[in-house]
Amino acid sequence: MISILLVDDDPLQASLILSVLEQRFGYVRRVSDAAEALCLIEQREVADHLHLVISGHHLPGMGGPEFVNELRSRAPYLPILVLGAVGETSTEYNGAHVCFLAKPFAAVKMLNLASWMLADPKLLLPEFKKIDR
Repeated sequence: MISILLVDDDPLQASLILSVLEQRFGYVRRVSDAAEALCLIEQREVADHLHLVISGHHLPGMGGPEFVNELRSRAPYLPILVLGAVGETSTEYNGAHVCFLAKPFAAVKMLNLASWMLADPKLLLPEFKKIDR
């Protein structure tokens, strides 16, 4: 079973993204902040079954780049998709080996990108070039 962790503090936005993801992938767990996500990653039963993290660029208490760095220190090979706001770019994630998708985007684009990341997560490893979609 594919397990995705969605990190999003906006209840309405998270609800929409969650429902779209669940239709295609099945189990998706949502947390509202980076601290809660990092605590979950520390739990072996969660970490062993986690295949993808989808996070907003702006998170309460810890920004997206800081969260990605912390997440990388705990799970270096876990695929991460960062959802940015209109006009934002991925420059803050250079070298972090994440996919960055700025709004506005169609739900199908997010689903296809997540599917691609789940199908071949090694494309995001350091020995491959940075992916920016």
